[in-house]
Amino acid sequence: MTIPTVRDATPSDADAVYRLLTGFVTSHRPDRAVFDGVTFPRIIESAADGGAEFLVAEAGQDTHVIGYLLALRVPTLFAGGTILELLELTVDAPLRGRGTGAALVRAAQARAREAKDVEVTVPTRRAADFYRTLGFQETAVHLKWPTV
Repeated sequence: MTIPTVRDATPSDADAVYRLLTGFVTSHRPDRAVFDGVTFPRIIESAADGGAEFLVAEAGQDTHVIGYLLALRVPTLFAGGTILELLELTVDAPLRGRGTGAALVRAAQARAREAKDVEVTVPTRRAADFYRTLGFQETAVHLKWPTV
């Protein structure tokens, strides 16, 4: 498999991203109505305004979406600028391990450099070894407090 093309997500990617999302999520159940009516359009808008990086990877002659990455740009005081926090990365299960995830992360890293973000961070519990191969270093424990 050749390295996929990485580009900005667009509204026409909604079905493909939702399909990938349903295979990625382990702690929440995606709601298609909320996805279509609230979250997906909000993230597309945030990416257009520079508050996020929302990228998709395409492959094949019909250029179908085989993976996506979502990262939010967060202003910080402690880092002295913005950080890009990678929150979601997934690739079609049969295509994993062939460079698509790495291509998406490298594209986000390049965008972080262009935006002059101080660093790129990623909370993960399942993919630490993958991120280490891309130059990430463990620096913290990620905790959450559910509101519902």
